[in-house]
Amino acid sequence: MNMIAAESFAVGSTPVEEVPEDDLQPAFEFRNLHRFFGKLKAVNNVTFKAYPGQVVGFIGPNGAGKTTSMRVLATLDLPTAGDAFVEGLSVVDDPDNVRRIMGFMPDAFGTYPNVNIVEYLDFYSRAYGFTGRQRRDAVDRVLTFTDLSRLAEKPIDTLSKGLSQRLGLGRTLIHDPHVLILDEPAAGLDPRARVELRELIHLLAVNLKKTILISSHILTELSEICDSAAIIEAGKILACGTVTEIMQTLSDRRGRGTATLTVRVLQGAEALERLLLQQPFVGLVSTAGSTLSFQFEGDDRARVALLKRLVDQGAQIVEFSGKTENLEDAFMAITEGIMQ
Repeated sequence: MNMIAAESFAVGSTPVEEVPEDDLQPAFEFRNLHRFFGKLKAVNNVTFKAYPGQVVGFIGPNGAGKTTSMRVLATLDLPTAGDAFVEGLSVVDDPDNVRRIMGFMPDAFGTYPNVNIVEYLDFYSRAYGFTGRQRRDAVDRVLTFTDLSRLAEKPIDTLSKGLSQRLGLGRTLIHDPHVLILDEPAAGLDPRARVELRELIHLLAVNLKKTILISSHILTELSEICDSAAIIEAGKILACGTVTEIMQTLSDRRGRGTATLTVRVLQGAEALERLLLQQPFVGLVSTAGSTLSFQFEGDDRARVALLKRLVDQGAQIVEFSGKTENLEDAFMAITEGIMQ
């Protein structure tokens, strides 16, 4: 996964100029989207949008409405009310043109016996109407970008999970779409395959300026690749914005000035827990082995004073630091575990 792969895929593409966001048309947009199944409100007034080159994390528990929303954006389902748009085109009124500029990678896709990688990709290039050299070039670009060229003759029903996901991404990219919808692409992948997938997504967004809507249960990884996120539960958007804005929402809910601190000791964690509970500004102490986490409402001077008191009381402190909040923390704080 490198710049050569990105450049080979971008051959023939028109580069996207840097334009102020206020002047840009959204790459995709959900506008007051509803999708009901009888009395079940699977998607209930979902509204948010993204601009070219952004990676948007779509976060929520199982059954929250993520896949249903994505299927509507991918023109695979019709909304009960509201609409969704891809580069200004309505998925309801103009689905054929939407499909030409949008690629959808579902959480699972079928394999076929007696078909190898290059035949599989060639089939989808034909399905998009590519012929002759255009078809061959499309397949070659995807093979290069996904690093599958050396495995072109390998039967697809013998691929590992990681290689299958790369092939699925390649199929999604075959017509060089502007907007990508990736539903749980990292599910079931080993750590190396997740890193490789993350690198591919980074190349697509940063180098090729594709807009990506991605759902995942691995929230710590989404924090690393997403520009913005939308948190959904029971069909409703609970928080939406840049990762920084969502972290601010988390801070507001926990109270301004409240931080999460962690301390790791060589020994004596239980004694330190009792000691911490006696200190000013300290609350909600939790212990995991030799590491303790706690809420702290004091300023920097109060932190210095706390550390000095702990050391003076004999605590054998190895590490003392603030905990970095991430999307997983925001998700747990903002959602309520509601089941539909």
